[in-house]
Amino acid sequence: MKRIALLPDGTVSHEAALYLFDEEPVELVHYKQISDVFLSTANGETDYSVIPIENTIEGSVSLHMDWLVHEVDIPMQAEWVYPSIQNLVGRREEAESSEGKPDWSKVTKVISHPVAMAQCLQFIRSHMPQAELEHVGSTSEAIETVKNNPGKGWLAIGTLLGARRHGLDVLAEKVTDHDNNFTRFILIGPSKPKVLKTSGEDKTSILVTLPSDFPGALHQVLSAFSWRKLNLSRIESRPTKKKLGSYYFYIDVLHSLDSVLLPAAIAEIEALGCQVRILGSYLSYSYENTMTEVQN
Repeated sequence: MKRIALLPDGTVSHEAALYLFDEEPVELVHYKQISDVFLSTANGETDYSVIPIENTIEGSVSLHMDWLVHEVDIPMQAEWVYPSIQNLVGRREEAESSEGKPDWSKVTKVISHPVAMAQCLQFIRSHMPQAELEHVGSTSEAIETVKNNPGKGWLAIGTLLGARRHGLDVLAEKVTDHDNNFTRFILIGPSKPKVLKTSGEDKTSILVTLPSDFPGALHQVLSAFSWRKLNLSRIESRPTKKKLGSYYFYIDVLHSLDSVLLPAAIAEIEALGCQVRILGSYLSYSYENTMTEVQN
């Protein structure tokens, strides 16, 4: 049985892993910090890691991108998208009036992961502007903190799964500011997993570092893809951390390495003096709403 590293029990990462492996028996190994998730697979303690890498609202998760690029060398083996549905979690008696209606004025603090918190700021500012906002390492940790501090008027933003795990009430469902809030997850590991879903789209992720003395190098790089009609779904610049003004470009190509065109484009880019690192060539799975609720 494969061992899968991921963030704590009850997080969106947990829900997303249950969705991806819904027909595959695996052992889920939870870690509090994303660094431990990466290192467990890097050190061979687990077979794969589940990493949230991009969100509809907040964009790239910079810390996770940096770990993927600078700290470990583990190939991407799959990608999938999962809805990030956040809910207000706590004790009903601490946020309701005597008539059983929501009384958000009783809330003194809202706790969550910073990304989840940012996804719900409009709701918080509209309904409980008086509440202190506190960031913790995961939505699951936020719910556990609220559970361990009764009677203080504290609420957490987190998942339905997390609320169930800790025996707390869901006071308001789907409090994210936008309905189309999805998170892109990647599965990293040393080997290809077996097919996880019925169909997927070929994708390859690469890093390109431009030569410092080549004016127009980025245009030349993009031209190598353009004239071959290779579609790019993402291009993002990130600092190399070597010197100020030095960047690499993270590029997603909707094509497999098992072809003629993409390897030829990479060879052309390298001939320009660019450094190219392949992060992975894998299947990308779109979310299919076949599960109304995560059961595990």
